[in-house]
Amino acid sequence: MACTTVLVGKNASYDGSTMIARNDDSCTGHFTPKRFTVVHPEEQPKVYASVLSKVTVELPDHPMRYTAVPNVIPGKGIWAAAGVNEKNVGMTATETITTNARVLGADPLVEYRPAADGKPEKAGGIGEEDLVVLVLPYIKNAREGVERLGSLVGQYGTYEMNGIAFQDVNEIWWFESVGGHHWIARKVPDDAYAVMPNQLGIDRFDLKDALGKKKEHMCSADLADFVRVNHLNPAIDGGFNPRDVFGSHDDADHVYNTPRAWFMERYFNPRTSVWDGEEADFGPESDDIPWCRVPEKKITVEDIKYVLSSHFQGTPYDPYGNYGDAKRRGMYRPIGINRNDFLALIQLRPYMPEEHRAVEWLAFGSNAFNAFVPLFANIDRAPEYLADTDETVSTGSFYWASRLIAALADAHFSECQEHIERYRFAVQSRGHELMNKYDRLFPAAAGGKEPFAALCEKANQEIADMLKEETQSALDKVLFTATSLMKNSYGRSDN
Repeated sequence: MACTTVLVGKNASYDGSTMIARNDDSCTGHFTPKRFTVVHPEEQPKVYASVLSKVTVELPDHPMRYTAVPNVIPGKGIWAAAGVNEKNVGMTATETITTNARVLGADPLVEYRPAADGKPEKAGGIGEEDLVVLVLPYIKNAREGVERLGSLVGQYGTYEMNGIAFQDVNEIWWFESVGGHHWIARKVPDDAYAVMPNQLGIDRFDLKDALGKKKEHMCSADLADFVRVNHLNPAIDGGFNPRDVFGSHDDADHVYNTPRAWFMERYFNPRTSVWDGEEADFGPESDDIPWCRVPEKKITVEDIKYVLSSHFQGTPYDPYGNYGDAKRRGMYRPIGINRNDFLALIQLRPYMPEEHRAVEWLAFGSNAFNAFVPLFANIDRAPEYLADTDETVSTGSFYWASRLIAALADAHFSECQEHIERYRFAVQSRGHELMNKYDRLFPAAAGGKEPFAALCEKANQEIADMLKEETQSALDKVLFTATSLMKNSYGRSDN
């Protein structure tokens, strides 16, 4: 599943929050409707059965409530994708990443094989379809997320290479599978951000720490032997760069992956490095763009939305551009692509009580044209406008309204750009306003008759009502503009 991830440590964010964000993108030729929901403990299975790989996993007792953004159309599993549990632990899964033939030769992926030629069915490992359901309801902090997922990958294996983020109010950990049963994980430095564009990302790793104190690194217990026995490390100087050991450096990466990392770091660190021209430190096709960096200024929610909506604006590669060499426009895969299903950003605010600390920002459809809305995560039910998506296109659903706006505006980008900018700004401004309003109301609710979850749901409903109003207004404007510019339009009036 093609995606893009941004992680922001607590000392790199504007308000001291840890923030994890990811675009969830469909594969080419597919669009996956999504909805926002809450999964209660009684809805969690005792034995989980994967739809795609047929693997079954016995689950622990006493799961916690958690939010999720599952698929609407049944048949391929849950794909819960991103959420927060009742202990304020966030998870986003997954960023599909790359590997090399040497790794998969040493530790093949665990793939499902149907019964054939007299041979019985063979279950596969776990994958993106399964991970949030298998992990998020059972962990009390980010480190526990790494440990639980690492144990599951070691036991059941995986049929794909994935990157997964875990977060609590203090830490963010990034987990990468390497082969069918092996994995590495690194803590995001508190003063840094990290970016991942569908490639194995970690570029520095302390094996001694990972196999010892586990202060900032963790890994499979046998990773050092796995690398040594299979001659996976090509370093001449004895160093250990996971990108060289486990990752890929294909020509396709230079079109599909590395340009996204280049744009994001170019935005967050415009003066730290030279990004353009013949003397650039890093270009769109550089293999050594750092996994994490200290930003030049603290990062906001709006910054993350901007980079994860990018179509290389301000560069010669913008598919909507009208300057420079036309042959370069659209030559790299954008971040804000037509196949974005949703964007989720989980923000854990350390200055707020635990009952309303977690905020989940959501956008549906193509990020180049959508709006980002905040929702309190300590809830028992989600607003209908975001939860009641079905297979039928409808302006009464935030998902489908977002898709309609994007499809109409794309063909008339320059004429509709002002509508999109005003829509996005209005939703984010009013979203912050309503968050602030309810943040002031929460202390008064302490010890009162109204449960915190009920007050969070009341806040979310008011936010959803605002969102529906602004989305309908934007759709009206974009539809009018697109209709006025139809190819069969004619200037002479009929009356």
